[in-house]
Amino acid sequence: MKMAAILSKLKIPAIIICAAAGISAVLGCLLYYGILHFNNPSAKHYPIRGVDVARYQGEIDWGALAGQNVSFAYIKATEGSGYTDPNFAHNLEGALQTEGLYAGAYHFFSFDSPGATQAAHFIATVPNNPRLLPPVVDFEFYGGKGKNPPDREKTVRELSDLLNILTNHYGKKTVIYVMRETYDLYIAGGFEQYPVWYRDVFRTPRISDGRKWTFWQFSNRHRLKGYSGVEKYIDMNVFNGTREEFAEFAK
Repeated sequence: MKMAAILSKLKIPAIIICAAAGISAVLGCLLYYGILHFNNPSAKHYPIRGVDVARYQGEIDWGALAGQNVSFAYIKATEGSGYTDPNFAHNLEGALQTEGLYAGAYHFFSFDSPGATQAAHFIATVPNNPRLLPPVVDFEFYGGKGKNPPDREKTVRELSDLLNILTNHYGKKTVIYVMRETYDLYIAGGFEQYPVWYRDVFRTPRISDGRKWTFWQFSNRHRLKGYSGVEKYIDMNVFNGTREEFAEFAK
């Protein structure tokens, strides 16, 4: 039953019904356009904030981004065994030249491609630069994968190959970016050696097996100054620790 009908049955005055509907509509618009957010983690508790970007953000003014309390940026490099983000090299160069900004690269995992060839593609694209943050594998469903999840055993095997190869090559433990569904189906109870980047844009992360998260993507509809692409929003994230702990993680 719709809220207006419920209020009507309760004999709530029409003016209150209209006001409630109006407030709901305004709040919905503010959330949709990235003015209000379901999550707004405290800067006191999470002083290290950052963004993740891809070609959709277009030309990026890294100095402008960094000036908005952005401490790190993860840049999309590759996807599967053959796709390279056309803006990656340019974005990485700009981010690395920005004072006070840490930069890293991420790979979008393909359920339809061997982990070893995905790793080779990433390694051929992303330099083994000690200044870079640990690599990230974006492990989420796409297309119809959520409705028909790929085989668990095969997926875990290919993901393990990818993570192991990247970790050995770059000498830093690869981070796994997950959504709740992919974590619960494939990661929970395993992959303990890898840091987790957890996506939850509606509430504070509550990981099913009690694992501690390293990064939290708390919003996918933020608006910041400094980019001009077709995508008007930018993903916002926090690091679970102090500035000193982040500097240690970056090593």
